Amino acid sequence: MTVDNEDLFVFRDMVLRFLEQEVDPEFTSWERSGLLPKNIWKKMGDAGMLCVDFPDMYGAADAGFDVALMIIEELACKGYSGLSGGYNIHANIVAPYIQSLGTPEQCDRWLPRMVSGDIVAAIAMTEPGAGSDLAALTTSAIRDDSGYILNGSKVFITNGIHADLVIVAAKTDPKAGAKGVSLFLVDATLPGFSRGKQIEKLGQHDSDTAELFFNDLRVPLNALLGTEGKGFSYLMQELPRERLGIAATAIGAARGALAITLEYVQQRSAFGEKIGSFQNSRFKLAEVKAELEVCTAYVEKCTTAYKRGEMTVEQAAIVKLAATEMQWKVVNECLQLFGGYGYTKEYPISRFFIDARVQTIYGGTSEIMKEVIARSLLGRL
Repeated sequence: MTVDNEDLFVFRDMVLRFLEQEVDPEFTSWERSGLLPKNIWKKMGDAGMLCVDFPDMYGAADAGFDVALMIIEELACKGYSGLSGGYNIHANIVAPYIQSLGTPEQCDRWLPRMVSGDIVAAIAMTEPGAGSDLAALTTSAIRDDSGYILNGSKVFITNGIHADLVIVAAKTDPKAGAKGVSLFLVDATLPGFSRGKQIEKLGQHDSDTAELFFNDLRVPLNALLGTEGKGFSYLMQELPRERLGIAATAIGAARGALAITLEYVQQRSAFGEKIGSFQNSRFKLAEVKAELEVCTAYVEKCTTAYKRGEMTVEQAAIVKLAATEMQWKVVNECLQLFGGYGYTKEYPISRFFIDARVQTIYGGTSEIMKEVIARSLLGRL
């Protein structure tokens, strides 16, 4: 994104230097092992990269929201979509939930350590039988005199293996549907908390993704985040920021894929000419550039609306749908221009391709986004 802001340029330079020194040399091995090392969070914290737009009272940089999105975008532009997704969860989703809904005690307990990278955070909504339909959650939280007892399981939880803190969505009133959902700050060291093995995925191999289990997990009363029964409305309230983070990943990944493709078509020859000289290549790349620029402009419009407190649920759905579908189209077109080499792991365009596929699924599928947009136009069925 292009924002005329001195902080943005300073932070971008810092982020790119950090990636060059700490991530570039190791990323291939992380992909092969299937898991980011946990110490990368501490390194990002030491570099001042976590929760950058939070107040300095928590040890953060107190930078602008544009800086937070820029970091997500630059991670994705380098082809580190797994790290970008984990960063988005930790710094752009969980931390804002705590800041906006938490008590002073909850904020003081968790946010400074999230800023420093001493702890890793996750959010657990999806269940084996409940994805976008949060009213269908079966994880329960039964209240007694001293707290709540959680039972259930979650799946596809980003940062689940390394997480020290998990925001868990659970039913406190099973008969109330979506109005019976509450949120809890769950310390992963508590008895009754367990994790499944790292989930092997089609792409984003380095991304930390796991199943989580709660077996008579007792949390104190002060683990409740916000008001009991308001969990669904809180989730809706925070969707604009979450989906802007996913859109920033899409913009960054599309930029990165286009950059390496432009380099390739100007080096690779066929039939005695550079691939970049063929009309098909030039027109395809022109189309890709046009779609990327138009989508970037809409992301920037939504970012401005978000900073003013004016971004709507409909805009959040549109930006998530448009950006992720654009990303998928861009990386597909770019891979095609690599020919057979694009289908090999030797060339990073293949990683951009497989990492892009999940973007139209998590955070609300494209089909759900279309339904949200349609409801704003036509109402519910």
